[in-house]
Amino acid sequence: MSGRDAKRSFASRPSSPDAWVRAPDKPVTAVEAYTARLTIDVTPELRGRIKVTAFRRGQTVSDMLRALLEREFPDDAGSAR
Repeated sequence: MSGRDAKRSFASRPSSPDAWVRAPDKPVTAVEAYTARLTIDVTPELRGRIKVTAFRRGQTVSDMLRALLEREFPDDAGSAR
């Protein structure tokens, strides 16, 4: 073994450390924009049905329930059900 393989390095150093340090933070994603947490109690059976439905739709439970809540509680202050 005469030297290290360049492909096996864990992390590479930034080419310009000053630019790397001064780089803006990554933009906030849609999920990170949510700052409130809502906790509800459901039966284990309902929780299972929710999880299976989310899996079948290819979604996370959180994304599916956010969409459901957005549909049921739109931001239209003037529209009453």
